[in-house]
Amino acid sequence: MNPASARKHTALPKARILIEALPWLTRHNGKTVVIKFGGNAMVDDDLKAAFAQDVVFLRHAGLKPVVVHGGGPQISAQLDKQGLTSEFKAGLRVTTPEAMDVVRMVLAGQVQRELVGLLNQHGPLAVGITGEDAHTITATRHRPLIDGERVDIGRVGEITRIDTGAVEALLENNRIPVISSIARSEDDGHVYNVNADTAAAALAAALGAETMMVLTDVEGLYEDWPHSDEVISRLTATELEKLLPDLSSGMVPKMEGCLHAVRNGVNTARVIDGRVPHSILLEIFTDEGIGTMVVPDAPSGPEGE
Repeated sequence: MNPASARKHTALPKARILIEALPWLTRHNGKTVVIKFGGNAMVDDDLKAAFAQDVVFLRHAGLKPVVVHGGGPQISAQLDKQGLTSEFKAGLRVTTPEAMDVVRMVLAGQVQRELVGLLNQHGPLAVGITGEDAHTITATRHRPLIDGERVDIGRVGEITRIDTGAVEALLENNRIPVISSIARSEDDGHVYNVNADTAAAALAAALGAETMMVLTDVEGLYEDWPHSDEVISRLTATELEKLLPDLSSGMVPKMEGCLHAVRNGVNTARVIDGRVPHSILLEIFTDEGIGTMVVPDAPSGPEGE
């Protein structure tokens, strides 16, 4: 075999990978995908760079990515630095007015800026906003139920409204919106810290997204954790609803977000392992996919039977 021919053959596996992506490229072209950036992918430099490459790839492949992020580890580190304690109730950070100043500063001034910078290494693509901008996310004070009583946990918000105008304008202009999970108040003039999983789901539904993806530090939803590490690859909204009461507290907002998304017009919601480099591309453009995918229930009646 001559050298040129050998070179051709060593490139063949790359061609097969590209061809495998073709039906998925066709299916997702022009569609909006909301990605919740979190977990280890937020703190590991190599994973952060791979995430930025994936999102830019989606944009150049004809999709419309929207990134939503929180910043739990970074917020905790900054609170520690300022001598403020991190307290959690019902899985949510108790957010005093002083803590809210830190949350706002870290999310909008640190995490978002770094992510926008990584994306913009590939071109003038990303624009950072917070939920406060153009009334994108509006919330009221969230008082979770603990032991049968409503408890005040400070400036933690429950989303009441989404205005997609600013996000849609950015998408129309071929930009990648990067949204910090902070909300304006419906009623008291404050700003609120909102759960980023919940914010991503609410935005995905309001935008009529094709899919929502949540990056986590696990492989997906386990069938019988801790007795088994078998991942459930696909389940319906109703199947997920039955599992919710038994899930670990960290998975609840992610899976509730997935449930909200598919019950409100989003075609698929996926929880994927953000510790795997390029997990987004693997999930969207390969036949195997990774993680857990939640789909709407089949329609009832003759067609759905």
